[in-house]
Amino acid sequence: MTDPRHPYIPGRDELNARCWAGKRSVVDSSHLTEQVSVLNTHTAIVTARCPHSCLGTGWYETEKTIEMVVNFRKRPAAHTPLHINKSIVEIVSSVKFLGVHMADDLSWNLNTTTITKKARRRLHFLRKLKKASLPPPILTSFYQGTIERVLCSYITVWYGNCTTAEKKPLQWIVRTAESIIGVPLPAISHLYEKHIIRPANSIVKDTSHPSHALFSLLPSGRRFRSSRTVTARHCKSSFPQAVRALNSLPPKE
Repeated sequence: MTDPRHPYIPGRDELNARCWAGKRSVVDSSHLTEQVSVLNTHTAIVTARCPHSCLGTGWYETEKTIEMVVNFRKRPAAHTPLHINKSIVEIVSSVKFLGVHMADDLSWNLNTTTITKKARRRLHFLRKLKKASLPPPILTSFYQGTIERVLCSYITVWYGNCTTAEKKPLQWIVRTAESIIGVPLPAISHLYEKHIIRPANSIVKDTSHPSHALFSLLPSGRRFRSSRTVTARHCKSSFPQAVRALNSLPPKE
């Protein structure tokens, strides 16, 4: 039975599937405009016929709903805005989702800047503990629990596509903490590789995982087959990087 508070809107699920598909030319401009028009029409129908639904009761408020358009065409077509309760949904250039700042050009400058500022503020407390003459093991534990945890927050999502200029401030945080504690600490690139390899090994062992097919062995049985990528952004994303990281590991005896 369909929940009256969450009615089915024809065209909504199809539009979301097309917008989130990770292929290059999956959405045509004219077709996307047509889908948005259909979505606006069905939203108005549901609001009028089902006043107790999530749309009619104001669960989807325009003040709390935003829209981000990702379009890399040289000549982008005019975007048809979404309407909820006869109000236009605001279009933004960046959005924060689960603590990660995503931009409409899929750059990570805003995200790395936010992480760097948050980690630099926590270096103050590390210096205070150093002045209190705490031993390096305690300082290292504090660093791993407060600063490294911030640097590695969803690092598998954004670090691979960061530029060199965006990676330098993150590495500066590590080197500064290293000089305060007085012991060597793993570089940010090594932390990224560790966070990539750990879930990749779990996916390889779990045959029921949806991404298990992305880690197929070559006929030799010693290396994994690299994913075919068209863009540099896809090549630097999580799964292709995970395959390369697994292939770079020394062979097991």
